Amino acid sequence: MMFHVEPMQEEHAELVCSWEYEPTYQIYGFLPWEHMKALEVEFGDPVIRESQYAVIMSEYGSVEGFAQFFPLAGVTRLGLGMNPALIGKGHGTAFVEAIVKEAIHRHPNDEIDLEVLTWNKRAVHVYQKAGFGITDTYERPTPTGTGEFHCMVYQPRR
Repeated sequence: MMFHVEPMQEEHAELVCSWEYEPTYQIYGFLPWEHMKALEVEFGDPVIRESQYAVIMSEYGSVEGFAQFFPLAGVTRLGLGMNPALIGKGHGTAFVEAIVKEAIHRHPNDEIDLEVLTWNKRAVHVYQKAGFGITDTYERPTPTGTGEFHCMVYQPRR
């Protein structure tokens, strides 16, 4: 499957909020859309949605995921999520590669990194296949308590 990145519109944000992930992965779900909008958090804030968020579209025109391109000094930190209906079907590497390509397009001189919970072996494996390497492991708060994370940095293939 081929993927491309498009700006996130309000209807896309509402769709992403409706996705339900299986147990253990439900930590990746969002509040209901009406709450996100009312609180103006994450892509519920139209300014943040426009400047940092995008949707990942399939070649068939369906929304298959989202990405956040969070700006740090000299770094673009990725946040991303795949439509739960697509998870485990072998499309993860192409999905992540499309997001990396967009990050490079947006900020060509930035380092690209992401954080992933260490127990999420499936995601770690996909990120490694897409060119990321683990550079650090640490604990930080999550919505359900403290979690152990890997910081992974994109290492372009030469």
